[in-house]
Amino acid sequence: MSKQQYESNIKQLPYAQPCVYAKLSDLNNLAVIKERFNDPAVRNAMAGKVPEDKLSQLQERIQEMTFDTDSVSCKIPPLGEVSLQIIERDEPKCIKFETVNSPIHLNLWIQLLPTSGTTSKMKLTVGADLNPFIKGMVEKPLKEGVEKLADMLAMIPYGV
Repeated sequence: MSKQQYESNIKQLPYAQPCVYAKLSDLNNLAVIKERFNDPAVRNAMAGKVPEDKLSQLQERIQEMTFDTDSVSCKIPPLGEVSLQIIERDEPKCIKFETVNSPIHLNLWIQLLPTSGTTSKMKLTVGADLNPFIKGMVEKPLKEGVEKLADMLAMIPYGV
C-alpha cells in the first residue's frame, strides 16, 4: 500500500471564511446541493461541460445522497453505500473527513483561507491508501472526482 494525495485547484469564493466553514461543518447544510442541481440554470451551465448521459448519472447519485450533521452517504455502484464522516473540525480553517464502509480507505480535507473580510479560497485534498493494482483503476477517477467535488462546493450559496 502506498499513500497517494490528490488536490483540487484552488477555488475562489465570494463569501467570508467563517460563513463557508459554518455551512460545510454541518453536513445537513449540504442538502442544498440537491436543490441547486435541480435548478435549470445550474443544469444548463453544466450541460456544456458534462455529457448529457453523465449529467443524468450525476443527478441520480446526488438525489440518492443522505446527509446528517457529521456524515454524508451515497450509493456508488459497484461499491454500495459509501459514507464520509467528519473526524476533525479546526474552525474556521479545515474540516477533515474519513470514509466509512468503503473498500478503499480515503481521507478528505477541506481547507479554507480568507482572502479578505468578505472572500475566501478553498482547496480539497484526498488522501488514499492504494495498492498498485487498485491505484491503476482509481487514480484517474480520484483526480477528476476531487476537482468535480471542489467545483460543486464552490457553487454553494454560503451567504444564505
